[in-house]
Amino acid sequence: MAKLVDKEGDWDFHLRSLSANARDSTAASDPASDPYILQSVKKIYDICKEAMSEDLVTRAYPHINKLFHRSVVALPQSQTSNGLLLLTILQFFLDFGEMVLHDADPSLRTFFRSCLSREFADPRVAEATLDFLNLNKIKLINVYPTLLPQFFPLLLKLIAWNGEKLEEKFQSVLPAMMSNGSFLPLFPSLTDLPILVVALEKVERSSGTLLGSSIASIQKSAAPEMLLALMDEAYTGSTIEDRSGDSGSEDSNSIDVADPVFLDLLKDENDGLVERHWTSPGMTAALQAAINSSQSDRLKQALNMTPRFLSLYFAVALRDINDSLVCALIPIVMSRNSTIFPDKTFAFEARKRLSDFILAAFQGSPHFIALLKKPIVDRLGEAYDSPIKTELALHLCWAIGEHGGGGASHKDVARELFESLELLLYENLSTSRLGLSHETGFESNGTNSRRSSQVRLLSFVITAVAKLATFHTELLPRAQVALAKVARSRGTDKRVWQRACDYLGLLNEPAISLSILGPSIGNVKNPGTVNWTEGGSKMVAHVPFYILAGQEGPPFHDFSFSDIFPCHDGSLSKARTKKS
Repeated sequence: MAKLVDKEGDWDFHLRSLSANARDSTAASDPASDPYILQSVKKIYDICKEAMSEDLVTRAYPHINKLFHRSVVALPQSQTSNGLLLLTILQFFLDFGEMVLHDADPSLRTFFRSCLSREFADPRVAEATLDFLNLNKIKLINVYPTLLPQFFPLLLKLIAWNGEKLEEKFQSVLPAMMSNGSFLPLFPSLTDLPILVVALEKVERSSGTLLGSSIASIQKSAAPEMLLALMDEAYTGSTIEDRSGDSGSEDSNSIDVADPVFLDLLKDENDGLVERHWTSPGMTAALQAAINSSQSDRLKQALNMTPRFLSLYFAVALRDINDSLVCALIPIVMSRNSTIFPDKTFAFEARKRLSDFILAAFQGSPHFIALLKKPIVDRLGEAYDSPIKTELALHLCWAIGEHGGGGASHKDVARELFESLELLLYENLSTSRLGLSHETGFESNGTNSRRSSQVRLLSFVITAVAKLATFHTELLPRAQVALAKVARSRGTDKRVWQRACDYLGLLNEPAISLSILGPSIGNVKNPGTVNWTEGGSKMVAHVPFYILAGQEGPPFHDFSFSDIFPCHDGSLSKARTKKS
């Protein structure tokens, strides 16, 4: 009984506190300046949550709703952080909105636009925001499905500024940001997270700290004035004044805030897929400044986090996103492969995620190869431009051969892809552009690296040609001619020559060729071929002799046939062949 009286006393006290806050002239203009107002709102919420009383909620709602609106109005002039207070009120709206017929959607959007856009750099507000989103994630996805996809650029600014300490919580929210309208724009934004850090640090240096409650001061800083001047120039034709100050400062040329790329990086809401011009003056200057200066801790953390975010993004894409959007993403991924933030380790990790996604998407939906014939052919045509593009072409060659150019029903597409592969072969043979001939004398490391890269590419091209001809037998004569030209070409790298000769021999034995070079998915029922999925029931005599063809003389190693034919029922003994 005493406990109930105490709670009633607490309830009356905190409700009176809200009323007093509204009447106080100072608190009325800046409610968050009252150090006790947050505690009162939390206590009222806790009592309503425990009692689940509609009467209590109805009594508290008018006070809390007015407090929310007063806090929002006070934000531009407030010198106090309002984020924690507004998040507590939003939790009240989400939990009890049905009792008082309050639609929380406008309140949520107001919080993102008016509060979080100013206070994303406050570490307490940032962490509380992610906690709030994770706590209510299911409800937000089901009831307000467009909220997080709309504001994903703002949430990216939040994680870019606050770094790895919030990475786990952000990763839990990231899948909820992916919808039909945000899926494609989210990819370049994630990839450019390091550039976003560079842009935010530029704003900080130009306009003052972004940390904590002082983030509100940016509204009066030079950067927003420059953005307003840019808008004025767009509509009136007036000229933007030079506000760069001391042109000798080390960051004066890092980013021009009047550059459209800068505006796109710092946006708060999703406005669709926008092409970012990496050759623009602003982006070029930003990348050059990032290369020439030492990396900040915040940038280093972004470089570490971004590949992990990309892994999660691609995993969700392959699992949950519809095929049409995944197919539309692949050309974007291919185009971004050569435009990655210029950090060696980051570029390697990011490109690995991109190529892994492309191969996984083709593995799950081989018909994508036929649908994306044009961009694939374009990328093959760029194979000689740079080692980065060579590596992408290598992966595409593998996918083309492995999946038969899109499948048995896409013979016309397979023929066109085959012709593109032929062109790569013949261009090398006729012009020696790849530098594969045996050269005497000193070779630089760069030359050796390029030669090795192009040897790998040509080896994959030859393999793709042989696989396509095995899958689409009408291409077999052309494949034999192409491989024969490589085998007879003088100066061809020994590894390439050996592979061409091996595949020529295999193509002369259709059954063995289909067993080795045929599709890896599906049952092979042609006479004389091996169905590898039935390995557990096969005898040793069924193993094609090509397994040992690479060795001269007796095998120099031990091996188990059960490693080749997996035993599912234990019926296959582990016969071993040992060097005598």
